[in-house]
Amino acid sequence: MRAWQFVAVGKSLECREVPEPRAGTGEVVVDVRAAGLCHTDVGTMEGALEGLLDHVPMTIGHEIAGVISEVGSGVSQWTVGDRVVIPAVMGGAGSGRDGGFAGKVIGLADELVAIPDGVSFAEAAAATDAGMTSYKAVRVAGVGAGTKLGVVGLGGLGMVGARIALLKGAEVYAAELKEEVWDKAKAVGVTACARSITEFADAGLDVIIDFAGADTTKDAIETVRPGGRVVQIGVFRATGELPVLTLVMKEVELLGSNSGTHEDVTGYLGLVAAGKLDGGLGTISFDEIGEGMDRLRRGEVSGRLVALV
Repeated sequence: MRAWQFVAVGKSLECREVPEPRAGTGEVVVDVRAAGLCHTDVGTMEGALEGLLDHVPMTIGHEIAGVISEVGSGVSQWTVGDRVVIPAVMGGAGSGRDGGFAGKVIGLADELVAIPDGVSFAEAAAATDAGMTSYKAVRVAGVGAGTKLGVVGLGGLGMVGARIALLKGAEVYAAELKEEVWDKAKAVGVTACARSITEFADAGLDVIIDFAGADTTKDAIETVRPGGRVVQIGVFRATGELPVLTLVMKEVELLGSNSGTHEDVTGYLGLVAAGKLDGGLGTISFDEIGEGMDRLRRGEVSGRLVALV
């Protein structure tokens, strides 16, 4: 079968012929129907996350939805024909083993989540990372009705997070450098947009979720109200400077949030199935995955991009 593989830092993905996987004990084979393209994959290609890969060359792609075509021994909860997603986790498909930029992929029986009726494979694939991660961030941030929330970064995750927060009744303010995204954000209910979250210093933000990282973490701490909370998801670089005195004097709570749980995937998929949320997805073909990843690297993709396999 064909698979798009990471071969070296700084190189585009290569489409190669690889053996089809077979299900071992506790495993299933999933025929991939949709696979999302993610900035984490860009980090791998540029070297920031290459060290997390189990082997190289490696088939990447960790946002996976498809249909079970083979069930291994010891698997009783799934059958051939079940529609499932494989939630994205470090050490899982796309990092710890070959991922979803291929026709077939191995899934572990206890990691799978069923796709509800009425949810497309593309929507389901987006739920496994962007949806799950954003849903968890809003959850751990404690966002609810009346919360004044700041969102830093309106990329794929940030826009989804903003929309989930709006569904919970929050008042959302967003910081995004790409001003062409502002109209879309306001159309879904975001109160105001600016290039920096610091422009909302007088808004009394209860919580800020930072989907960008870098200097924006510092800005979030300085902007959130005293006693407020900053939830950090985006990691632009591994280390950075923080305004520690401000953090202490304002008694700001700083939380890291990474990935999510089965419950977060299920919660997000439930919103999609109920017609309350869509991923704002763009779709491409399997043959376009290589160019799609290059577009993502160049910053030419708005929202989430999903390959239909």
